[in-house]
Amino acid sequence: RPVLRYAVAASVLAVALGLGLFSGLDHPATYNAEFRTALGERRQVALPDGSLMDLNSRSVVAVHYVKGQRGIELKQGEAMFSVEHDTSRPFVVDAGAGQVTVTGTRFDVRRDDDQTRVVVEAGTVKVQGRSSDDIVMLTAGRGTHVDTRGQVAAAYAVNPEELTAWRTGKLVFNNATLGEVAREVSRYREQPLRVSAPAVSNLRLTSVFKSTDTDALLKALPHILPVALRTLPDGSQENNFAIDSGFFRVLRLLVQLQLVCINSRTLLRSQDYVRREKTRHEKQ
Repeated sequence: RPVLRYAVAASVLAVALGLGLFSGLDHPATYNAEFRTALGERRQVALPDGSLMDLNSRSVVAVHYVKGQRGIELKQGEAMFSVEHDTSRPFVVDAGAGQVTVTGTRFDVRRDDDQTRVVVEAGTVKVQGRSSDDIVMLTAGRGTHVDTRGQVAAAYAVNPEELTAWRTGKLVFNNATLGEVAREVSRYREQPLRVSAPAVSNLRLTSVFKSTDTDALLKALPHILPVALRTLPDGSQENNFAIDSGFFRVLRLLVQLQLVCINSRTLLRSQDYVRREKTRHEKQ
């Protein structure tokens, strides 16, 4: 059963506006096309107005340019948009049940089964949910998401470079839960990964892997975290994460002891620093 589904209930409407150098007279008034990427494929598409789309794995995007509007429908997956400004033809990305007005040039939209996420790399973005007064403003380095009810989350800090590292074939995990890792890796595999229990799902991982070699990640996991990989009961050659509950309790105790040791060493270093500073001032 796929971990990631692309029947997305949240929607985003992205309208890119601003001072423009592009003139609609130099390009076709109408343009219709659909672009899709296969499993593990990345693709950059140059649009007639000079805008660029970078498509992530398993993405489907329909382009509908008409007079007065450059329309995009993100049907599934993820896309990074670098938009040419044209105040006479807004750039509209439709991905579900909200509105995002972009006055900058670079932003990322990702459709998952439970939400649509927006990340801004450059410029300013206004995200609006189903309600006209549900608005969140984003600037570069900020993000938000629209849930299945069309509600927009408060803006939060993001690292666009990490979240869009897929453009260079990398999967960057920075203190990510194992559940988040499984969900992300599943985008690049024929069969999904599943986490066996909530305790396992909450384990944290910080590392970088190649999106084209997710097997390397699976091989490395048992050496990084206390997990075991196994074949699913249906016989598919995918992986499930498992951990012995007793071992997990021991691991948690060891982590707590390690934190105590770290705090003790920090305290000793602080005390030693105070003594050195006191001696230095006395000599002066």
